[in-house]
Amino acid sequence: MKILHLDTNHDLLINQLNTLGYINDEDYTSSKSDIEAKIHNYDGIVLRSRFTIDKQFLDAAKKLKFIGRVGAGLENIDCDYAERKGIHLISAPEGNRNAVGEHTLGMLLSLLNKLNKADNEVRQGMWLREDNRGIELDGKTIGLIGYGNMGKAFAKKLSGFDVTVLCYDIKGNIGDLNAQQVSLKTFQDEVDVVSLHTPETPLTLNMINATFINQFAKPFWFFNTARGKSVVTKDLVLALKSGKILGAGLDVLEYEKASFENLFSNTLPEAFQYLIDANNVLLSPHVAGWTIESKEKLAQTIVDKIKAEFC
Repeated sequence: MKILHLDTNHDLLINQLNTLGYINDEDYTSSKSDIEAKIHNYDGIVLRSRFTIDKQFLDAAKKLKFIGRVGAGLENIDCDYAERKGIHLISAPEGNRNAVGEHTLGMLLSLLNKLNKADNEVRQGMWLREDNRGIELDGKTIGLIGYGNMGKAFAKKLSGFDVTVLCYDIKGNIGDLNAQQVSLKTFQDEVDVVSLHTPETPLTLNMINATFINQFAKPFWFFNTARGKSVVTKDLVLALKSGKILGAGLDVLEYEKASFENLFSNTLPEAFQYLIDANNVLLSPHVAGWTIESKEKLAQTIVDKIKAEFC
């Protein structure tokens, strides 16, 4: 079997696939149309988010048996069409779930304790102790929207705190010892902190909007380490200005390009400028699952799943 690798990954991925007897070709620079012209020669593709695998691309991939995405989601692939063509889809949420859980917890503790704000002020010679009085996590109710690999990993990190953890998910009976599954109404009535852990789907696109935000009984802290397009940024900003949202930790943004490698090329949107300037907003560049360890785990997960399915 011949595999085409479209993005760089940990060396173990190709090394182990070579050992298993696969022929591995690498092409990290050609245009999508050039790749499409030769994809008929390959049995498998391994990529991150370089470009969208659409119907036209899949029709050209006459021999394709699998697509491996070295990441958690599959939103850059036309999954329904690929499955109709008998193509096996492989992702690796197990590989970076711990990293996402740790990053989300880090953002939460940093924001509640104003660590980034205080650090910036001290570097400027400002010693504002009362202004940087923090808020303790203990006693709070933490709500997780989406309780798959990422949500479960974050809930596990929270198990060492004196907090109540609730989860809401469209799938039933997925709560566990670390999180109690509740209705959306109960979720919105009780939580102090909301953390988003959903994939990008038609159901989650623009899900966090003004209507959704205003249904919460209490002002709350908001964190998104999932997908940027699940949040309507201008509505988030309005909620931050009004105090409905007390602060936000955002690892992903609505404005990201599909590859996740860039933000945008033109002038900054007004809502994003507000986020940049706000002391109660913490930003990172889509790196929650982007650790030294997760790079290796993601690659190993893809190898293991290819091996289990095709060897």
